[in-house]
Amino acid sequence: MKKLKFSQYVIYSTIILIGIWLDQLTKWLAVKFLSPIETQPLIKGVLHLTYVENRGAAFGMLADHRWIFIVVSTVTILGMGFALYAGFMENKLYTVATAMIISGGIGNMIDRILLGYVVDFIDFRLINFAVFNGADSFVCVGAGLLVLALVTDIVKEQKSKKRSS
Repeated sequence: MKKLKFSQYVIYSTIILIGIWLDQLTKWLAVKFLSPIETQPLIKGVLHLTYVENRGAAFGMLADHRWIFIVVSTVTILGMGFALYAGFMENKLYTVATAMIISGGIGNMIDRILLGYVVDFIDFRLINFAVFNGADSFVCVGAGLLVLALVTDIVKEQKSKKRSS
């Protein structure tokens, strides 16, 4: 654990706030422009903008159990936020990924608390995927970056062990 510089706090907070802002802005636009028409193809049969009120988790699982998601999200966000701001992560990729996951978690939590559901609108039909939103994208990209950082660290560690032996 190392003490963070003020600039690091600013960078992490900026990533989180921009992620939340982008998520909420795009959801507001979806409510305003998509809810009356329900769906708008961008690339017919591939990518549509489709208004959905998701009352569950991915693919609508555990519908109408929003308090479970709020509690789990709160614990996860607080834990990741503590790890991020306490300086437990020195790898920049870990910190950016964690900030993205936090922003996505907060974005969806705002919907669950204020609306009782999460607004989804990105409908990738080419592979018949679930309709999702910006917050979901931040969480998935952040998780992917965490995996990439972990694999990179493992490879570096293995190379270091080979050199020393």
